[in-house]
Amino acid sequence: MTDIHLLLLAAFLTWFSLMLASFLRSRSWTAAGRELAFGNRDDLPPPTPLAGRADRAAKNMLENLPIFTGVLLAARLAGAAPEAIATGAHVFVWARVIYLAVYLVGVPYLRTAVFAVSVVGIGMMASLALTAD
Repeated sequence: MTDIHLLLLAAFLTWFSLMLASFLRSRSWTAAGRELAFGNRDDLPPPTPLAGRADRAAKNMLENLPIFTGVLLAARLAGAAPEAIATGAHVFVWARVIYLAVYLVGVPYLRTAVFAVSVVGIGMMASLALTAD
């Protein structure tokens, strides 16, 4: 996968995370939940613990996507090799996939460790941006 493919995958993961959080909060698998989901969502029920974790994971991904995008583009514009950028992008994206799963399950310390791995991926790309010719 190229760095651009991974950028698109990160965008899809962000969208998926947001949709999952909405699905869980509105309980869209039920008839009443579908009514809420297709409506204005004025009377959403309080979130379940799972829905709350899904919402926080989605917001965290939404916060990190612009950073990932900016650093990837900075590395590209600096002339870093796309294959090298893709290595850091792989670390970020796959750590974020694992992060979502771990957050949904509710494993706090592991979640933080996996988040740190995603930051390492961004750091790898940033170092390429700073050292490219």
